Amino acid sequence: MPRLLPHRADYAELPRSWRRDVLAGVTVGVVALPLALAFGISSGVGAAAGLITAVVAGLVAAVFGGSHVQVSGPTGAMAVVLAPIVAQHGLASIALVTVVAGLVVLTAGITGLGRAVTFIPWPVIEGFTLGIAMIIFLQQVPAAFAQQAPAGERTLPAAITVIAQADWTSAAKTLGVVAVVALLMIALPRLHRAIPESLTAVIVVTLLVSILHIPVAAIGELPSHLPAPLLPHADLGALRTLLGAALAIAALSAIESLLSARVAATMSPTGPYDPDRELVGQGLASVASGVFGGMPATGAIARTAVNVRSGARTRVAAIVHSLVLLGVVYLATGPVSTIPLAALAGVLVVTSFRMISAGTVRKILRSTRSDALTFVLTAVVTVCFDLIEAVEIGIVVAAFFALRSVARRSSVVREELPGPHLPGDDEIALLRLDGAMFFGAAERISNAIVDAEHPHTSVVIIRMSQLGMLDATGAHTLAEIATELESRGITVIIKGVRPEHAELLANVGVFESLRHENHLLDSLDDAIAHARTHVSAR
Repeated sequence: MPRLLPHRADYAELPRSWRRDVLAGVTVGVVALPLALAFGISSGVGAAAGLITAVVAGLVAAVFGGSHVQVSGPTGAMAVVLAPIVAQHGLASIALVTVVAGLVVLTAGITGLGRAVTFIPWPVIEGFTLGIAMIIFLQQVPAAFAQQAPAGERTLPAAITVIAQADWTSAAKTLGVVAVVALLMIALPRLHRAIPESLTAVIVVTLLVSILHIPVAAIGELPSHLPAPLLPHADLGALRTLLGAALAIAALSAIESLLSARVAATMSPTGPYDPDRELVGQGLASVASGVFGGMPATGAIARTAVNVRSGARTRVAAIVHSLVLLGVVYLATGPVSTIPLAALAGVLVVTSFRMISAGTVRKILRSTRSDALTFVLTAVVTVCFDLIEAVEIGIVVAAFFALRSVARRSSVVREELPGPHLPGDDEIALLRLDGAMFFGAAERISNAIVDAEHPHTSVVIIRMSQLGMLDATGAHTLAEIATELESRGITVIIKGVRPEHAELLANVGVFESLRHENHLLDSLDDAIAHARTHVSAR
């Protein structure tokens, strides 16, 4: 438990790196401001909630999380999950669902479930990311066309409806704002990489809209201080209604945060991260965010990458990022409230395209057909149905293909007896089990042994030393094979049982199915000698 709590070692590098950490924190704070506002609006909870989340959750996750350089806050994936929850249950439900989701993530960290993310296959992760990018893009269509999103519709049909019903006179103005922001975000880094392109683009467009008196919708009034912390009201009925949504949010928060932390660990010289502590930090961050009126938070891959590239070495950088945004809350909400909604839509349009790696897509599509199918299916389900369902379906499909591949590589091979041929050796069959004896291959292996012609065989040696995996189905099938062969008068000798398989074989009755207890041997030479003795005694 102590390793899950903050300690002095978290700041061991601070005396040498504090200048770089502070500069990196300021840089990330500038980058995070328009994203926090945009994701808050995109999720349906509002710009203020996005900003509060970046401040409160970003600070708590920085202190309690398991990564030295992770930056947390509102993200596109969370906005995508949250939008239908807001539409179905209303804004009043967000505080409770955020706190409950945070408690679930916190519990997962305390119970050591942090390494479970390693079981999610790469094609599933990339398909999920592609699907999220497409949804983020589609979510910007209403703001880009100066319309409200149709209530009760999924993202794709809602975008189609908005375009079909567009008032092109009004849409021309907002589309122009989106286009200018996108062009600036693409062009500014080419002038100088140090320019914060998203913030600069938003400032320039906001000034142009104000000077030219272009009639487009703005963010509107924002609070000039953090709200007082308040525990959300909870009763059993509300908890039952929102539990499914909270579990979906918790799953996404854990997956995205651990993936981001893992990427950060490969980019930064600060060393590995603690996945369980990262979940503890993210869980506490979401609880704190919900108490202050924010939305669920996760680790943000893009902001974390900016943090690392800016020279961050300790969690002080992420803390400074939150303090910069806190300064905006208290000192600059007036100017921020005039930012056009279409400008933030432009930021997210560019962000969605930057989430897609064409090289990664090509690699997956050129890999195996099963991986390509898993990737495409996950992306399609993400866009058309539900994010968490997409991950679940992707994992199931990937697991099916993986098990099928293992089953195909599993086989039974008849080997020649080593050494000179002796009289009676024709009555001995040496069978080697390769690969895995599990539910996906057990029946096929059983048929290969039991249905094979054994006209002159009186002894079968089953060689198990090359068997990599054995489950209860495989062990039970092996017992049935031994029983069937023994019933035909064929003696079964099992050779080379691995220590990790011995207890399972004993528990399902494999050894009991053998005619004699001394028919279980470790050495191939001993097994062959024992078989020859048995043949000669007939």
